[in-house]
Amino acid sequence: MTSSVFNGAENLALIRGITPKGLGFLGSDLQGRHFSKVSLISSTRISKARTLTPKCSLSAPRPASQPRFIQHKKEAFWFYRFLSIVYDHVINPGHWTEDMRDEALEPADLSDRNTIVVDVGGGTGFTTLGIVKHVDAKNVTILDQSPHQLAKAKQKEPLKDCKIVEGDAEDLPFPTDYADRYVSAGSIEYWPDPQRGIKEAYRVLKLEGKACLIGPVHPTFWLSRFFADVWMLFPKEEEYIEWFQKAGFKDVQLKRIGPKWYRGVRRHGLIMGCSVTGVKPASGDSPLQLGPKAEDVSKPANPFVFFLRFILGAMAATYYVLVPIYMWLKDQIVPKGRPI
Repeated sequence: MTSSVFNGAENLALIRGITPKGLGFLGSDLQGRHFSKVSLISSTRISKARTLTPKCSLSAPRPASQPRFIQHKKEAFWFYRFLSIVYDHVINPGHWTEDMRDEALEPADLSDRNTIVVDVGGGTGFTTLGIVKHVDAKNVTILDQSPHQLAKAKQKEPLKDCKIVEGDAEDLPFPTDYADRYVSAGSIEYWPDPQRGIKEAYRVLKLEGKACLIGPVHPTFWLSRFFADVWMLFPKEEEYIEWFQKAGFKDVQLKRIGPKWYRGVRRHGLIMGCSVTGVKPASGDSPLQLGPKAEDVSKPANPFVFFLRFILGAMAATYYVLVPIYMWLKDQIVPKGRPI
């Protein structure tokens, strides 16, 4: 995440800094840093929240032309045709645990069993399992472009009453002012145009509805940053906040999450690294106007280029499967209380 480092989330303390525009920050233990319009404090154990003055501006987003091996939705589709077989057993234990899921969903305020929820990019339903702890399954819709991932979700007994829909996160098949809550976990990294996806989140929500977007963080360690940048989208915290604000959301907050063995300095980035929420202040579509989509999935792809990008993307993904194993081993070896 830019050039800063921060601590793991095992000793989570919620912090909220209020600014004139209502933007807050929810965070775990961290090393001191400043964000535009975001207030936070540096501490290893925090009992009381304090308000600090922001001292820097948003950093510029990475260029849209930056290469990513898995960025075309067709490539992601085929990638998950195979990954869906082992997703719950290989990816989730290292990057998206049940504790992380429940912690990340907390700011979504899923407190009413009758809440209408759309889980965008819901995949195998792992995040949905956390949602239906608080909301009746019949009120939850799981949307994903991968029928292979959705097939796994259908097999889970707690989700049998959920609606299952194949669809595009950047062009949602829901009417305007439809849902009370929008949740998306581990999907934004595949979106060619994240701003468009967040604009759609705004559109489908009702007045005062809340969006909760959970996604990866940009690494600080050079090798992890290299693999992240060529693999898929690992946004900076500032980018998440800016996308939400431009879409029209108010009360935008960001909460850092991570597995408990990421204690001390966390440099490698996470496939699930933060939870961002925002509230829709007015009915109707987002005030943001956008041009044509950045990607045309109907356009034929060169088979050789498609295969090469798929293989290179899978290699980068393998690196991020190994990172949590490496961090878990360090957590077992390095004495407790020392940063790793």
